[in-house]
Amino acid sequence: MTTLWAFAVAIALLVVIHEYGHYWVARRCGVKVLKFSIGFGKALYTKKFAGGETEWVISAIPLGGYVKMLDEREGEVAAHELHRAFNRKPVMQRMAIVVAGPVANLLLAIALYWVMLMHGVPGLKPLLGEVPARTPAAAAQLQAQEMILSINGEAVPSWQDARWMLLDMALRGEAVRIEGRTAQGQTVQHVLELATLAPSDLDGDFLQKLGLQPYQPTVYPVIGKLVEGGVAQRAGLQADDRIKSVDGHPLALWGEFVEAVRGHPGQTLHLQIERAGQLLALDVTPEAASESGKPVGKIGAAPYIDKAVIDAMLTEVRYAPVAAFGQAVRKTWETAAVSLKMMGKMVVGEISLKNLSGPITIADYAGQSAQMGLVAYLGFLALISISLGVLNLLPVPLLDGGHLLYYTVELIKGSPVSEKAWEVGQNVGIALLAILMIFAMYNDITRLILG
Repeated sequence: MTTLWAFAVAIALLVVIHEYGHYWVARRCGVKVLKFSIGFGKALYTKKFAGGETEWVISAIPLGGYVKMLDEREGEVAAHELHRAFNRKPVMQRMAIVVAGPVANLLLAIALYWVMLMHGVPGLKPLLGEVPARTPAAAAQLQAQEMILSINGEAVPSWQDARWMLLDMALRGEAVRIEGRTAQGQTVQHVLELATLAPSDLDGDFLQKLGLQPYQPTVYPVIGKLVEGGVAQRAGLQADDRIKSVDGHPLALWGEFVEAVRGHPGQTLHLQIERAGQLLALDVTPEAASESGKPVGKIGAAPYIDKAVIDAMLTEVRYAPVAAFGQAVRKTWETAAVSLKMMGKMVVGEISLKNLSGPITIADYAGQSAQMGLVAYLGFLALISISLGVLNLLPVPLLDGGHLLYYTVELIKGSPVSEKAWEVGQNVGIALLAILMIFAMYNDITRLILG
């Protein structure tokens, strides 16, 4: 239910903001707006306010919306209202009306980021974990437990910011200057080469390819929490039990215990545990679960982790109102730029179309972010709003960017594009969007089945 309402709120808000951008500028340009619809298809609810001329509609298919304006191309217009028809307006006004929708989405993202950055955004400190040998990070002499201070001279407040900045640089294939502070407090400089990344590396965790990963505290094989009624609890395990060995193999870290459990679905493991200073023997049989199409074992147990250790790894990014607004504008601009670069690399085949997401994945992310809290959900809304704004500005017929392309041609040649060109463009746009939707839905279903 959380996923459903979070997705519904997201779609409704983003569509309303986008279409209201068109509506607001159209009214300011003197265009008569006949209908403002949230969704497509059959009307479920219709309202026309007293003295108003716009019909407000909620339609059956909730994936989008539209604003219908008075236009001679869509029907006969009375002589006394010709001056209010969209097609009769100067080309610059028509361009302003078309671009207003995507701009409204970008302005919404700025407002959301502004609120978030004033409130405070939780995140991980940009502290490095182990740096694997023979990676670009190792070649740059980055060290474990080094705090990243800046990238190309820009301060890095959190690990999430570091990831986003490095993704932007990776898309350009540039080397980056990293300033860090070692565990001993020494300030050091590095040059990290990104040209070694293959385009396919950007399909997955490109930071891992670079040899960069967030610091992970040492987690010992001590039980912290148990799932009520889970396999571990039924086997007799309790909180604070220390796992000494599995099938006679001594354990030093929690990860070794996880590896043993995951690798033995449906097979009995013989544990030696320490409880209140006494050694005990217990048998546990991990239940089989499927991950990415492969069976893995699970027992429903989590490790004990010192809260003070976790708190020391966390940070909160917060700014004063004026500074927060500047950061919000910057973040929106950079996110839009990265989105465009990713789309461009998909078009030329340098990045896989597996990165496309459809409504199922978006709904899943909406639910996950809503469960994480209001700030996370606002961040999700901002990101999707930017994506919607950027997507609609692409020069594809049917999208706002396609209309802008036609009006730009009209501005240059001094006359409107022919009806035949419009018709061909519409058909091409429908085909392109249908192909994109098929790919996105295929990716959604694949993720759903394979995890």
